[in-house]
Amino acid sequence: MFTVALGMTMGPTTTFAAPANEDPTMNDEHFLIVGHRGVSGLAPEHTIPSYDLVKEQKGNYIEVDIQMTKDGKLVAMHDTTLDRTTDGTGEVRDYTLEEIKQLDAGSWFNEAYPEKAKASYNGLEVPTLEEIFQRYGKDANYYIETKSPDVYPGMEEKLLELLEKYNLDGVNEQSSHVIIQSFSQESLLKVHDLNPNLPLVQLLWYEPGENGKYVEDKNITPSPSEMTKGDLEEIDKYAVGIGMNYRYDGELIYDESFIGLARELDLLVHPYTVNSEADMDMLLDWGATGMFTNYAGKLFEVSHH
Repeated sequence: MFTVALGMTMGPTTTFAAPANEDPTMNDEHFLIVGHRGVSGLAPEHTIPSYDLVKEQKGNYIEVDIQMTKDGKLVAMHDTTLDRTTDGTGEVRDYTLEEIKQLDAGSWFNEAYPEKAKASYNGLEVPTLEEIFQRYGKDANYYIETKSPDVYPGMEEKLLELLEKYNLDGVNEQSSHVIIQSFSQESLLKVHDLNPNLPLVQLLWYEPGENGKYVEDKNITPSPSEMTKGDLEEIDKYAVGIGMNYRYDGELIYDESFIGLARELDLLVHPYTVNSEADMDMLLDWGATGMFTNYAGKLFEVSHH
């Protein structure tokens, strides 16, 4: 069995105010439409226009990947490097916020997808997490991904400071304005130690192993074909759900029994990234409680027909 140590020591930490409830719950009867990097199929990922489209297309959560600048500011960007989605080069952590604000985060999209291009996308800024909170406040829900603490030491504390500043760190019995996700178990456990009431989702990435079976990239779980309830119970100790790829190079990684196993523990199951109507229908039939998609409007239509 793959185990975790909830009592692990993380070094000196700051404790953040948290409600009395220490077992965060989500309404698992409500299917969640997560705008993957916004509505990134129609606008440049992790930009304000992309995020604006999530609500317009009836999405439930804006996914925000965060990186940290040289001067400790949290910015919305998927990659640790600037090259793919801006006209800059190099690591995000090697630049100050002022320097990153000078970059163009939209023109690449127009060049890559001329059929979806808009003049207004040229020259878009990289938004900070604080700017995102200032723009949407509690009118939006946020599905925020943290990175490994060894990549950005102190990221979790800075994130929780911002959540507390904008009153987004509370949880009620129906839902939360914020879900924290990460591939880094260490990062999630750190968040759990700082505020045990924030709902956490353990991200998983499955890829082919040497034995022909799919293996989890960070060895958090065994192969889906060998998964037991006990393996998922370890995740259930600190997380409300799992988010995982469901295909690798077009091939399905698991079947509905894997999702069923997670649902037996009331774990939320949010596969990524689901863009075809056929796959949306399939995963709905299998019991997924939410999905990451580049096309929130399409998933809304499929999940409500």
